[in-house]
Amino acid sequence: MSASKLLQISLIAFGIVFCLVYPLAIVWPSGWAWHDGPPATSQYFMMIVGVYATLGIFLIRAASDPIANRSLIDFTIWSSVVHALIMAVQSYSPGAHTGHMLGDVPALLLVAAVLGGLTYVADRSSYGTKS
Repeated sequence: MSASKLLQISLIAFGIVFCLVYPLAIVWPSGWAWHDGPPATSQYFMMIVGVYATLGIFLIRAASDPIANRSLIDFTIWSSVVHALIMAVQSYSPGAHTGHMLGDVPALLLVAAVLGGLTYVADRSSYGTKS
C-alpha cells in the first residue's frame, strides 16, 4: 500500500477519534476525561471537545486530497507536538493527573509521528524521489 493511501487512512482514523472525544469520555472517563463528574460539567473539557471535533471533521475532509490540505496536516502535526510538550511539563506539577499525562503525551506524539512520517514519504514519492 502506498504512503499516500496510508496517509489518507490515517487522516480518517485520527479524524474519527478526534470527533469521538466526548462519547469516549462518557463510556471510558478514566481514559478520556480530565476531571471528575460528567464530561459536560467542565468548561475546559467542552472547549477541548469543540476544538478536536472541528479538527477531526477537517482531517476527514483532508483525506480526499492530502496534498491540497498540507497546511492543515502540518498544523495537526505541530500542534500535537506542542500540546504533548506542554502536557509533559505539566505532568510534573503538584496535583497533576499524571495518568492522563502519561497516556495523552504518547498519543499526541503518535499522531504527529504517523502523520509526519507518512506526509514526508508521500511527498517524496509524489516528486519521484526515493526514500
